Amino acid sequence: MTGTPEAPVTAGQEQKTDGSAPSATQTTASARAGAAAGASLQELAKRHLWMHFTRMSGYEQQEVPIIARGEGCYVWDEHGKRYLDALSALFCVNIGHGRADIAQAGAEQAKELGFFTNWSYAHPPAIELAARVASLAPGDLNRVFFTSGGSEAVETAVKLARQYFKLTGRPNKTKLIAREIAYHGTSLGALSATGITELREPFEPLTPGASHVPATNSYRLPDGVDESYFAEAIAHRIEFEGPHTVAAVILEPIQNAGGCFTPPEGYFQRVREICDTYDVLLISDEVICAWGRLGEWFGAIRYDYEPDIITTAKALTSAYAPMGAVIATDRVAEPFMQGTNSFTHGFTFGGHPMSAAIAMANLDAFEREGILENVRQNEGRFREMLDSLRDIPIVGDVRGAGYFHALELVKHKETKESFSDEECETLLRGFLSGELFRRGLICRADDRGDPVVQLSPPLIAGPEQFEEMEEILRAVLTEASERMHVRDAAMEYHSHRG
Repeated sequence: MTGTPEAPVTAGQEQKTDGSAPSATQTTASARAGAAAGASLQELAKRHLWMHFTRMSGYEQQEVPIIARGEGCYVWDEHGKRYLDALSALFCVNIGHGRADIAQAGAEQAKELGFFTNWSYAHPPAIELAARVASLAPGDLNRVFFTSGGSEAVETAVKLARQYFKLTGRPNKTKLIAREIAYHGTSLGALSATGITELREPFEPLTPGASHVPATNSYRLPDGVDESYFAEAIAHRIEFEGPHTVAAVILEPIQNAGGCFTPPEGYFQRVREICDTYDVLLISDEVICAWGRLGEWFGAIRYDYEPDIITTAKALTSAYAPMGAVIATDRVAEPFMQGTNSFTHGFTFGGHPMSAAIAMANLDAFEREGILENVRQNEGRFREMLDSLRDIPIVGDVRGAGYFHALELVKHKETKESFSDEECETLLRGFLSGELFRRGLICRADDRGDPVVQLSPPLIAGPEQFEEMEEILRAVLTEASERMHVRDAAMEYHSHRG
């Protein structure tokens, strides 16, 4: 009997121990592993990594920026070039990069209990963190529901508001009021609250019932209109929708998208009155503003108001692990604690023990090292540095608080004329974003609304980092003024007079 010869094992294949040929799946996996072994990080990133909110075609002819390590306020790319991280990665690495003590807290917890669910069970890290968060929150926000991140926290808060009114006999109160241009997340419910048309349109129809009122953009408030207009617009919207149909108003202490819109004096106190009048819950979206960003544990503390619900994430762990939370008042939580009622909602990784341990270590470091005090002591210097850039023709406005600021860019200071969509494309994507990064500064050039440059450094930053930011920003924004043919208003006036 003549046997057939065995097929040779080609590169990337493995011979099975029983002598049979590997399956197609095994062959493909082995081939991929072999290809990966010989490929550079750049090649692998372009071939396999689908980056978030990214025009992937933009990297066909240029390198993907690959950040390899971080320490303090700085990060280094794969080539060893150093960058000042003036955005805390994405408004979240508040304690700074490279903290071995915080990473170690997660490792130690993994040895003790790597994971257990919060679905009808509890574990020490989640219990201790919930108590810690409640102790730092304003008023009687004492109930803490953990999520895996910010969008999940907002989604949870919206569902919590709806179910709260169902349990209390007002099932028609389902609608949500948010602000124009505001970003509240990407899951369908959170995206419905988001007031950015370009982000909403690809996924419509969204969750029904969300409407939007003007953001607190005092820089572009029409002449003759008082800042009280911003809060009263919320009352008018509730009246228009019907108070018996509105469940909640969701607002950030300082609105991120659009460029750090700060609240006018008395804004949140008036919004609190409006919500109380119409029996509407006030949700303070503090995914960015909490955990020291504004010099307080929560933005609501800085602006002296008590919401019914707070959403938070990002810097709860300083981004050393994914985690978010929803914090509710005793009044909102009370109906869920009765009889057979429960909040019919949850996530597998909400309250993950490793994330909770990391969050506790992060908060320990905040208190031990006086992180909030550092922001309070240095925010004036930070603002002075940014205000010094107002002499650059393209810089129209500087706004923000704490370590959370934006520069709005304009064609004409006196008229506040903004750039067209095409001009924004040329200015931001065609020059600013790349040039700031090339010079070693990570910040955010954004055109959701009028074009802005946002700066949100780690809370450990100080005068040395401010000087470094100023040097790079001044050079790049001056060049941007020249490229976009933006002239100083005073010089223009004198040239016309001459």
